[in-house]
Amino acid sequence: MALKTAHDIRYQPDERPPHALSLGMGLQAAVLVFAGVVLTPVVVVRAAGESETYLAWMVFMTLAVRGATTVLQTVRFGRFGSGHMLLADTSSAFIAVCVTVLVEGGPALLATLIVLTVPLQLVLAARLSLLRRIFTPVVLGTVIVLLTVTIMPLVFDMLMEVPEGASPAAGPASGAASLGAIVAIALCASGAWRLWAPLIGIAVGCAVAATFGLYDAGPVIEAPWVGIPADSWPGFDLEFDARFWLLLPMFAFVTLIGSIRIAGDAAAIQRVSWRTSRAVDFRAVQGAIGADGLGNLLAGIAGTMPNTTCSTSTPLVELTGVAARSVGVWAGILLAGMAFLPKVMAALLAIPGPVIAAYLTVLMALMFVQGMKLIVQGGLDYRKSMVAGLAFWIGLGFQNDLIFADLLGDSWRMLLENGMTTGGLVAIALTLFAGLTDSRPRRFRVELDVAALPKVDTFLRAFAARLGWNDASIERLRAAGEETLLSLLPQEDEAAGEKRRLQVTARGNRGTAELEFAAAIGEGNIEDRMMLLGERAEPNERELSLRLLRHFAGSVRHQQYHDLDVVTVSVEGGR
Repeated sequence: MALKTAHDIRYQPDERPPHALSLGMGLQAAVLVFAGVVLTPVVVVRAAGESETYLAWMVFMTLAVRGATTVLQTVRFGRFGSGHMLLADTSSAFIAVCVTVLVEGGPALLATLIVLTVPLQLVLAARLSLLRRIFTPVVLGTVIVLLTVTIMPLVFDMLMEVPEGASPAAGPASGAASLGAIVAIALCASGAWRLWAPLIGIAVGCAVAATFGLYDAGPVIEAPWVGIPADSWPGFDLEFDARFWLLLPMFAFVTLIGSIRIAGDAAAIQRVSWRTSRAVDFRAVQGAIGADGLGNLLAGIAGTMPNTTCSTSTPLVELTGVAARSVGVWAGILLAGMAFLPKVMAALLAIPGPVIAAYLTVLMALMFVQGMKLIVQGGLDYRKSMVAGLAFWIGLGFQNDLIFADLLGDSWRMLLENGMTTGGLVAIALTLFAGLTDSRPRRFRVELDVAALPKVDTFLRAFAARLGWNDASIERLRAAGEETLLSLLPQEDEAAGEKRRLQVTARGNRGTAELEFAAAIGEGNIEDRMMLLGERAEPNERELSLRLLRHFAGSVRHQQYHDLDVVTVSVEGGR
């Protein structure tokens, strides 16, 4: 079986491109995420009516913290970090709640709430395996798709951001020039040209915008080269009064929703970072959530807004073909360095809105497709289709104020009008409800050892008989269970270690049996190993088990966490 090609990747995460290329790609990535990193706190501070001094401090610390978090996400320190080029961003999901907190309690209360919700993220990262039936590919993919839905209205509004008195054609012309250049290079060029498509497109758009007078170089000329803002650190509000207790649940809820988005981004970046398809490594997802938690701790201490992961990281890798970690490290360093360079900051902020909108349109289009790929991963049945479809349309309805817009109070409306938040909640609720409607699962615990085969076989035979399956289906289920267990057995060099426990869970659902084997096992992912079948000249015994498992099972999914490995096998049966 030939390897399945995933993407035209020039440099994988574990490869090192030339230093000049890493620096150039890192600069490009930092430039492209700069606007999103900076503009969100600008919107929040000005909407809340805070001072310009506090705004300058927040922008400065935002860049510094996002740069440090990007480096942590990329290099993977212990169990923190995704190990992929996953850039840090400022969370737009927090805009409404941060404005509310600043208005009700001020910057000190915002800093306190951020710090006190960090443990929620760290616990979620550490025990993500317990939520594996919630953080499914369908839920994560739906959140990614809805993210594009929430961002695109803002993108389209940016197309019309032109100074008063400018030509009506200024926005469309500069946006179209930028979009046309990016798309033309991405579709027609190859090699090094494709790497620079976003930056070239922005340069072309800025050149066209300059002819209409849209690029204002005045603030760039007046800004100093190096500088730091006046000290406006807000400190912490430790009174814990009624305002704190009313706002804490809402803040914690948005933190949870933001973590779901991060999980989706961490899953998506893995799908485009390797030349051959790989199963999602949920240890990297745990690392991404954990690194974001540490970044939020820094953000709270520094007095700025919460972090998130930059969803444009995935389409940027897909567009350029460069996923090397060194690029992410340079992007983080440069992003933090921009905080100390007011002139550079002014030059980037001067990029016209229509040009940025054109660039974001390309990235969001690619992100939408990645979300759809994640939804259909492992196939779509009517239940998964129902979850994704309803979550998407309900999220879209709330995003556009088409559902209960006049019946919700101001606080709930500010929270639920974000389509990603509402749609994510619907997807989670439907997934939990679908799990409750399944037949009661049967569980069986045993040591992970070849001697456990007879006990597992007896358990599966009794389960299939309870479903009323015919003899052929029972034999297929038994064979799939046997080959899964054999595939999970430790390698010879691991066998001498501590004995591991295995839990087998069996669920029956309308002619299909789902077997879940949960244990702490070795490093190799069974899905990845099944993709490699046929590459060896002489198949070994373990490969034979994988071949037989692929024959007997309808689907095989392997989720790897730091504390647990879960292999889910689906087997079709009949009466």
